[in-house]
Amino acid sequence: MAVPKSKTSKSRRNMRRSHHAVKNGPYNECPNCGELKRPHHVCAHCGHYDNREVVNPEAA
Repeated sequence: MAVPKSKTSKSRRNMRRSHHAVKNGPYNECPNCGELKRPHHVCAHCGHYDNREVVNPEAA
């Protein structure tokens, strides 16, 4: 069984994990109001999805 010969330092461990950070997701412009929104999600500003109003923003 493989066992490390010595302890991995915190610095070496953290340098190995330097690429594990979560990147910012993609955002698209809402075709109705122009606000940034996640793709395939209802626009939080105007309530539109797929060029039709799904949620009334005043009610929410």
